[in-house]
Amino acid sequence: MDFSQFIARIKRKTDIDLSQYKEAQMKRRLTTLRMKNGYSTFEQYYQALEQNKALMNEFLDRMTINVSEFWRNPTRWEVLKNRFLPDMLAANARVKIWSAACSTGEEPYTIAMILSELDALGRASLLATDLDNGVLEKAREGSYLERSLRDVPASCRSKYFKPSEGAFLVSDTLKKAIQFKQGNLLHDTFDKGFDLIVCRNVMIYFTEEAKHALYHKFAAALKPGGILFVGSTEQIFSPGQYGFETADTFFYRKV
Repeated sequence: MDFSQFIARIKRKTDIDLSQYKEAQMKRRLTTLRMKNGYSTFEQYYQALEQNKALMNEFLDRMTINVSEFWRNPTRWEVLKNRFLPDMLAANARVKIWSAACSTGEEPYTIAMILSELDALGRASLLATDLDNGVLEKAREGSYLERSLRDVPASCRSKYFKPSEGAFLVSDTLKKAIQFKQGNLLHDTFDKGFDLIVCRNVMIYFTEEAKHALYHKFAAALKPGGILFVGSTEQIFSPGQYGFETADTFFYRKV
């Protein structure tokens, strides 16, 4: 079995299409993981994955990208807080928000903090999805090491976190405001009518074809005037082809 056959069998088994990730990066990551576990071929590794749930969980965790922190690129979050969310809240009794590829939860909790600071947490529907059930469990638990909090404003840090056994726990108020749910960006059908979709620092791992399809799906999921907020390495150079216009740096409005 070569790598392409391995990918095909993983897709049939898990519905996860690794061919839509950049091949060199994914192959390097999975070859390292395979060799670490002592398998000399992808055939042997696949057979082991079929039989060993712990090995499969490790595989799923490694192939998804779980790097996250609170308020990543703080100036962009300030734009969301001071400009886009107030506009949405002025125009709508309730706002519908989706944190896509939310990893261990830092991003949706950042959104929840901002909504709370705007006195609007009760006026928001906040969905957070990720491919990896393991990281979603960590997100629901809401326990973080101090380094994840380095960009959290001091006022928010004291209000929404409490120290606990060498870590920091997110307040129950924020936890109750977020619906964490498993989801596959490349495979699933999306809900509609979102005011804001936040998807940051995951699309850089996808092929151009996968990104192209995903931008179209995000556009369809947003209501007219809705905002897509992407990561600092994910600028959309021709937003018009997806029905977007540039609203600010890394923010795109559905026309």
